[in-house]
Amino acid sequence: MNQIPSLCLAALSAMLVACGSGSPLGGDPGNPPVAVDGPTPKAACGPGSKPETGLQGRVSRADHESGRAAEGYTCNTVMVSNYFTSNPIGTVGGFKVERYTDKAGHDCAYYDTTLLYPTNAADGQAGVNVLDMSDPAKPVLTARLVTPAMLSPHESLVLSQQAGVLAAVMGNPSFYPGIVDVYSLEPDCRNPTPAASAPVGFLGHESGMAPDGKTFYSASPGTPTLTAVDISTPNLPLPLWTGDFTSHGLSISNDGNRAYVSAGNDQGVLVLDVSQIQSRAANPQVTELGRVSWPNKTIPQNAIPFTRNGKPYLLEIDEYSSNGDGVAAHGSIVGAGRIIDISDETKPFVLSNLRLEVHEPENRDAIGDDPGAALPVQGYAGHYCNIPTRVNPDIAACSMIASGLRIFDIRDPAKPREIAYFIAPIKPRLTPVFEASAWAMSSPSFVTERKEIWYSDGFGGFYVVRVTNGVW
Repeated sequence: MNQIPSLCLAALSAMLVACGSGSPLGGDPGNPPVAVDGPTPKAACGPGSKPETGLQGRVSRADHESGRAAEGYTCNTVMVSNYFTSNPIGTVGGFKVERYTDKAGHDCAYYDTTLLYPTNAADGQAGVNVLDMSDPAKPVLTARLVTPAMLSPHESLVLSQQAGVLAAVMGNPSFYPGIVDVYSLEPDCRNPTPAASAPVGFLGHESGMAPDGKTFYSASPGTPTLTAVDISTPNLPLPLWTGDFTSHGLSISNDGNRAYVSAGNDQGVLVLDVSQIQSRAANPQVTELGRVSWPNKTIPQNAIPFTRNGKPYLLEIDEYSSNGDGVAAHGSIVGAGRIIDISDETKPFVLSNLRLEVHEPENRDAIGDDPGAALPVQGYAGHYCNIPTRVNPDIAACSMIASGLRIFDIRDPAKPREIAYFIAPIKPRLTPVFEASAWAMSSPSFVTERKEIWYSDGFGGFYVVRVTNGVW
């Protein structure tokens, strides 16, 4: 196995958290019964598919050696386009893909270009790429954002559809000084206008933003420094509050009054009342309303609120794997994803799981020699999920690292099922730091009317994938 750079490991060590056992899921005492462990029912692949050859989610070493992995794997999906800039040393795709359509009708994509800055700087590709998506089959680079936080946003790139604002905080796997960059996407999303770059966050790694675009949250899972920043005047960002919460990703409710925090220190997901921040109360107070954990937790990454038939839920995903004491190379515990019932926000509970066969403990030994499987920062595990809408979403799309992009039907939140997947063709690495394999880490975005999903792969760049065969 290739050696992991000491810089990477040193940075990661600052953010590792303890994890629980791999026993069947159960909520806190007193919670209603919840789902048991086990893989989500796998997709039935229709015409035109090039499906996996073995376990759900697996790209085996034999497939690499035979050339099968180089063809990619599709199930009810087809690749529309791939924007790729060769970088033999580092990565060409990062953690977020965002979409925005401006008032003039221009359709744009934004994605960060690295998993660890400055590995994307070798060929001058550092920063956040801006793509004109007027023809999804031919993405065109129109700008590259290279202010401090956009050069190294880590997992913090976030966008407000309501306000037309893009923001990030300078970060890495542990933390960087909290420089927050804010851009306006109007009047032309193809050429964002820089509004501010200021040290108003408090360290950086991940983020959240109120849907109205007026409050940006700078988050760090290794330090209790969750910070709210007023960006209602984009060129004059002002810190509002810093609280004693370790936070990986967080999502804010549609009204801005709740924060759903994927917390550090083995806490799971917290439900916070942030209404005083939203209302701009003097000396705002933030109150914890509820929390939920689960035994096979690794590192909670993000939790997104949605409703289905009027009932509220969270879509949550954990990152990486563990042996019970932090991130492990091909650990036996894989948190993967889940749907959490928040009907009673003081007593949330896990309702169901989004998992693959490669995540199950009984299969971990068999797949341990697959390319990328034994890397703590890669492997068969979860990283990000997203949904096309927060009201009655039909699907969830999840980047599951070496298992590529996985797509689930969540119309029945208690019984999700996989309906499609796309594992990009594995591209050779000229001077690999890591052995070539899929490295799908990004939160995806959607074009519902065309059944498209946009995501990025660390080795493969930006992809437009269309869901086929009527499964969405």
